[in-house]
Amino acid sequence: MVESRSRRWLARLSFLTAAAAVLLVLLVAGLRSSLLLVLTAAVGSAIGLAAAWWFLTHRGVLRWAAGAVVVLAPLVVAVLFARANLIWVVVLFGLLWALALAAGRRALAVPETAEAVFESEPPVRPYLIMNPRSGGGKVERFQLAERARELGAEVFLIDGVAVDVAEVARQAIRNGADLIGVAGGDGTQALVAGIAAEHGVPFLVISAGTRNHFALDLGLDRENPAACLDALTDGVEVVIDLGLIGDRTFVNNASFGAYAAIVQSPAYRDDKIGTTLDLLPSVLAEAPDRLVLTVGGATVSGPQAVLVSNNPYAADDIAGLGRRYRLDGGVLGVLAVTVRGAADVAGLISGRGRAKSLTVRNSDAVVIDAEGPTVPVGIDGESVAMPTPVRCEIRPGALRVRVPRNRPGVPGPRPELDWARLRRLALSAGRRSDSNGN
Repeated sequence: MVESRSRRWLARLSFLTAAAAVLLVLLVAGLRSSLLLVLTAAVGSAIGLAAAWWFLTHRGVLRWAAGAVVVLAPLVVAVLFARANLIWVVVLFGLLWALALAAGRRALAVPETAEAVFESEPPVRPYLIMNPRSGGGKVERFQLAERARELGAEVFLIDGVAVDVAEVARQAIRNGADLIGVAGGDGTQALVAGIAAEHGVPFLVISAGTRNHFALDLGLDRENPAACLDALTDGVEVVIDLGLIGDRTFVNNASFGAYAAIVQSPAYRDDKIGTTLDLLPSVLAEAPDRLVLTVGGATVSGPQAVLVSNNPYAADDIAGLGRRYRLDGGVLGVLAVTVRGAADVAGLISGRGRAKSLTVRNSDAVVIDAEGPTVPVGIDGESVAMPTPVRCEIRPGALRVRVPRNRPGVPGPRPELDWARLRRLALSAGRRSDSNGN
């Protein structure tokens, strides 16, 4: 009851600070100046967004001219505010509005149950596959091979690009390994996780890659991959889902369209930013593969990008760059982005036009088709050409993952700010609870 009361007061605080922010502008600047203030900010934002779209979709002089406008637009707005002595008003308005949003989200936050944790005996014959080149040499920097051997694990160091890690994992299991682990990137993690799931043995994730998205969503320590080895002696198990694309496993996501076309370029690995900027104009101007997405009985034609994830990403993450708060929901998350110009980009960023440009679904299966016989797909960050149509499925509870008992964990999801729900919460009296003194 105390928690419900605090949530009601947080909702009320959210509305009070939002109202204070609006009143501040009206009282200090006056109605006429307030309208000019809002109009100036809106025009500056519109110009900046239009210039950003031109920067992404053009090359050469036009691109860099647009880039200059992106930088200058907010500076011009700031100068106009300063000349009107309104900078302090804008700063204070921003602080009050940030407080309103923080209080509102805290009021709407509902604790979510994490994946179930199971006790299990430590492995007797753990087998770890390590990529010395992954993550800029983390295997050597953190002495992962030496530490693992001290804990009784057999270690296989990947030497060269021609190593079939899936076959290495299968052979280890045939030889009696009762745990398979990987210190490497998410692409390698996915390949070996599929083998572990196939044979029903626990899987160990060691965060020795570059981005370590899978480790992040398992609540592992990404800064110190050696901490993941604690699971060998003092660990517990969680059971999670796996994604399946064709006959290949993915642990994070499979991407189609813009991102997949970019990572397919041979130059991407050596120059990610330069290659992305060079290919974006053609990718955004015209979807290279004319994708057709079918999910849950609905069809989306011509999206520039489609992201299919092993469980959904957070509601406010339209790019799959954030985190998934659960990996055992038994569904794929599906995001499809269709933009036709700067107005659509502005709608995506602001949230007001997402219904038009963004398709969000959860489903147990999805099909992506394209005009050609094959389509490039980014599977956990690695480029693969797959025959069309491509079918993705979820494999609920397919993988046992052994994790350290003591690990950073996964925070609760940040709730989407729903002003209608927040208003109902703020106006709810809770008379019965309050009259009882609870």
